[in-house]
Amino acid sequence: MRLVAYFEIPVTDLDRAVAFYEGLLGVRLERAVVDGHPMALFPPADGVGLATGALAAGESYVPSVDGTRVYFEVDDVPEVLARGVAAGARVLYPPTSVGEGDQVAELEDCEGNRIALLSHA
Repeated sequence: MRLVAYFEIPVTDLDRAVAFYEGLLGVRLERAVVDGHPMALFPPADGVGLATGALAAGESYVPSVDGTRVYFEVDDVPEVLARGVAAGARVLYPPTSVGEGDQVAELEDCEGNRIALLSHA
C-alpha cells in the first residue's frame, strides 16, 4: 500500500513555477487542466502510470512556507540546491546529514512554498 498517492504544490504563476521546477529537478512537466484548474504534472517515479504530483494554480491554491513539506529525492542535494538558488530560491535549511549518509535541505521555491530535497547514500 502506498500511503501518499499524489500531491499538489500551490502556485500563482504556473509558467514561472514550471520553469523553476524543470530546471531544479531536470524533469519535464506535462501541462493539463484538472477540474478546471491549470496544472503541470510531475512524471511518475518509474516512468509509467500516474503522475506523482502537480503544480496547481487556482483560487484554492495558496503558496506558503508554513504548510506541508514535500521532499524530492535527488542524487546530490548541494548541487540541486545550488540550481535552485541560481533560479531565485532562498535556502531555508542548509544541506544536513541525517542518518546513514542521507542528506536533506529545504528551500523556498519561486512561489513561496517550502520544499525539501533528500538524497540517500
